[in-house]
Amino acid sequence: MHERPEQRRVLAVLVVAQVLSGAGLAAGITVGALLAEEMFGSTGLAGVPSALFTAGAAGGAAGVGRLCRRWGRRPGLALGYGAGALGSLGVVVAAAVGNPVLLCGSLLVYGAGTATNLMARYAGADLASPARRGRAVSTVLFATTLGAVAGPNLVTWTGDLARSWGIPRLAGPFLLACVAFAAAALVLAVLLRPDPLRLAARLAAAPERADAAPAAGPSSGRPGGDARRRGLVAGTAVMVLTQLVMIAVMTMTPVHMLAHGSDPQAAGLVIALHVAAMFLPSPLTGLLVDRYGRRWIAAASGPLLLAAGVLAATAPPHAVPLLATALVLLGLGWNAGLVSGTALVTDALPPERRAAVQGLVDVGIAGAGAAGGLSSGLVVAAGGFPALALAGGILALAVVPAVGWSARVPRTVRAAPAAAGTEAERS
Repeated sequence: MHERPEQRRVLAVLVVAQVLSGAGLAAGITVGALLAEEMFGSTGLAGVPSALFTAGAAGGAAGVGRLCRRWGRRPGLALGYGAGALGSLGVVVAAAVGNPVLLCGSLLVYGAGTATNLMARYAGADLASPARRGRAVSTVLFATTLGAVAGPNLVTWTGDLARSWGIPRLAGPFLLACVAFAAAALVLAVLLRPDPLRLAARLAAAPERADAAPAAGPSSGRPGGDARRRGLVAGTAVMVLTQLVMIAVMTMTPVHMLAHGSDPQAAGLVIALHVAAMFLPSPLTGLLVDRYGRRWIAAASGPLLLAAGVLAATAPPHAVPLLATALVLLGLGWNAGLVSGTALVTDALPPERRAAVQGLVDVGIAGAGAAGGLSSGLVVAAGGFPALALAGGILALAVVPAVGWSARVPRTVRAAPAAAGTEAERS
């Protein structure tokens, strides 16, 4: 099935916005924990920024979801990125004046930008046919790669710029985030036309174009209601679990490295490779999701995250290549879970309900990230980084039974074809 011409334009605009916003997303990942450790003077509180901006992402996801439902993807995503730019500026000011309270509040607002960056993937899927939905999602995620990988490698340059302005070096990446999020908001506000969600709803409501309306998807069964509910639950569970594990391990990796003598540039390189693995494989992941099924790829995310946890737990603190490999596996597992989970959730929802429910799903994802970020510093302070990495890997295996449950055909559904066949024989 060929895609609509509007879909090609929508994806092109989203790609540009995601390249810009990726740099903003990388700021909190790269230096957020280090900035908090410096301002709070405690390793145990180093996970606070991750918890705060992922908690802010939960509120941002709910707000952006409601805005998209009421007004469409264009204003919802543009306002979300605008909030991210405002929060980034607040972080810079907080670091300049040494105000931890302002830092915490700004990180909450900054989280709206990170939520919008992820929610843009749903806009890529709105007009996609079910057979190409995984690839549409992956195109949007892949576009984040350029900015997200460049961001951590600009830590030194942005830090030098910030210092020349009398601002702490670690606030430098948030200067970049402010500009990046503002530019992404402008691109979407001006160019995202037609609005993909509104057009998808109109197509679904038009009887003569019923063939163009997004369907339940290949992972749905009959009766469709129960299969779609199971897909929705499974997709949500996969994305929540993979986000929890990824955020927890990723947040404390730079802190772990610097505590054992690594320099910030090495930590930045490891995080850059991790972020690349989060987004760069997306085209391949999307192809696999569409070709082999959402559930197979979702189930594979668990073993990938387990391998990442085991390697991170056993790697010596100075072994940068091993830690980088572990973080690459961590990114791959997260990517597999996000692309497959997004396809499962989108398959399950008609256009008129899609934005609101997707916003709630991303609230759960952000909440899991907040829990992972907040607990990560406490776990490391109590038991060390290896304990955190190993526990996260084991927890990630829970995605396998969750996916298996969603694929199980209820007994009543299995009985229906047999009953129909018996009735046909009688007649």
